[in-house]
Amino acid sequence: MRWALGAILGISLNVTASEPPLRFAVADSWAMPMVQIERGRPTQGILYDMMLSLATQVGVPAQFHVLPRARVQSAMEHGEVDVRCYAAQSWLPNQSGDYIWSIPVLFQRDLLISRPGPPVDLDPASLARQPIGTVLGYTYPTLQPLFDADQLQREDARNQEQVLEKLLAGRYRYAVSNQWTLDWFNQRLLPGQQLQRVAVLQEQNVGCYVRNDPNVPVQRILRTLLRMKMSGEIDEIIRLYTGSSESSP
Repeated sequence: MRWALGAILGISLNVTASEPPLRFAVADSWAMPMVQIERGRPTQGILYDMMLSLATQVGVPAQFHVLPRARVQSAMEHGEVDVRCYAAQSWLPNQSGDYIWSIPVLFQRDLLISRPGPPVDLDPASLARQPIGTVLGYTYPTLQPLFDADQLQREDARNQEQVLEKLLAGRYRYAVSNQWTLDWFNQRLLPGQQLQRVAVLQEQNVGCYVRNDPNVPVQRILRTLLRMKMSGEIDEIIRLYTGSSESSP
């Protein structure tokens, strides 16, 4: 499938070389299976394959801008990028600018996780005062009241994989991760070493939003995303990396 996407893109680039590229925002905090970033460029992953296929089907070249998480919205507002995926409107309550949102195309499940131990299902509010592994710039609505009350403290890392590495190394007892990244990380560990879920913090559908600009083919992008979702293409990309196709609850 990866070869097929590359071949299609090559044809598309020859046909549409004169058209401006579709510029995608890529947060440097993402980790596999969402995106692999090597030497400042995305090379594989669910979001990479989805955005690459989207641009190809829209009929324009794809251009990826890897940015710090805190810079992504500013880049959208200043017209430096055109499309941001893996986002929810509730994450951007004070969003400024003119954008159009796609239908939900993916499903995010945030978990509180720990190192291996006896199975447990806990309430985060019952935890004693301690640090929690988090990603810099990410919001965690379920935990925010506990952070505000100084019952729990954020210990930020630059990306999700670093959060899990620090948890595995014992830097803290608990951390937050999305389900897909946890499963990907655990693949390389022996069963007795694997990190485990102790609570589901939040479940949410996420999609993409596009700058509403006459120079951006907004409606073609939105129609293509809808077609990719309805045809099962996005589910197939997810299955390629995770073994399952849970793109919605």
